[in-house]
Amino acid sequence: MADRVLPGPVENCSPNSTECVNIHTGKIFDSCRDKDCVEDLRIYPTISSQALLDCAFSVRPNSAELLYADVNVEEVSFNRGYYTVDVTYFYKVTGNVFPGGSEITGLAIFDKRVILFGSEGGVKVFSSCGSRNPTCDYSKPCAFVEAVNPIALNMKLVDPSCCNVCDPELRSIPSFIIEAIGEDLVLNTPGRKLYVTLGQFSIIRLERETQLSVEARNFFPCKECAASGATEDDPCTLFSKVRFPVEDFFPPNVLSSEEEYKNLV
Repeated sequence: MADRVLPGPVENCSPNSTECVNIHTGKIFDSCRDKDCVEDLRIYPTISSQALLDCAFSVRPNSAELLYADVNVEEVSFNRGYYTVDVTYFYKVTGNVFPGGSEITGLAIFDKRVILFGSEGGVKVFSSCGSRNPTCDYSKPCAFVEAVNPIALNMKLVDPSCCNVCDPELRSIPSFIIEAIGEDLVLNTPGRKLYVTLGQFSIIRLERETQLSVEARNFFPCKECAASGATEDDPCTLFSKVRFPVEDFFPPNVLSSEEEYKNLV
């Protein structure tokens, strides 16, 4: 037999007590997961790291940290309801040179594009709880990217005379990314170049704001915090006997005109 849905707030600890609530939330229209193995990703080393690379025989990978992901959504013109999600990952990559074992640090950038279904909508959103940017197009769905730090699988040094690897077009790097690295980067160098292979796990989804009616259970702790050192005569013992004000944490949906709010049981 289905649980009974109560019209008001839940005021007991029974796990079977529910209520029907209307919520405003994000509805996921489409999502995908990826396991990317990104080969020969150019690393832009710091100034001190470049000096070490020019004298090194080889480099082994140490770690890679995902600093930031820039996400953009654009409508696909040839397929209604579909959108491209362009993600630019910024990584802080570290390694150790041989000989010596000194640590080198640099920045790697990875671009990724997926196509997901996000439906259609033309609503404009205004709120009393905060201003919205009037130049934003709220008819587009919102893209969310969840990603863990990648695995640094391999590193390789390339001599200036070698042209087997094509470098991506140089772009502007946000200042806060440079600050996270901690030192200025060498973006153009006549010396050796460093490349890394990364393994990246990610989940990308498209959401739109919507209203739903759902069954919900209030998350109310049933276990009381244990007291220590209290006696029957002290204020804390008296306070422990006072009923917990459930209504203050979960206000009722309807108030009777004959009853005071604080007197509700």
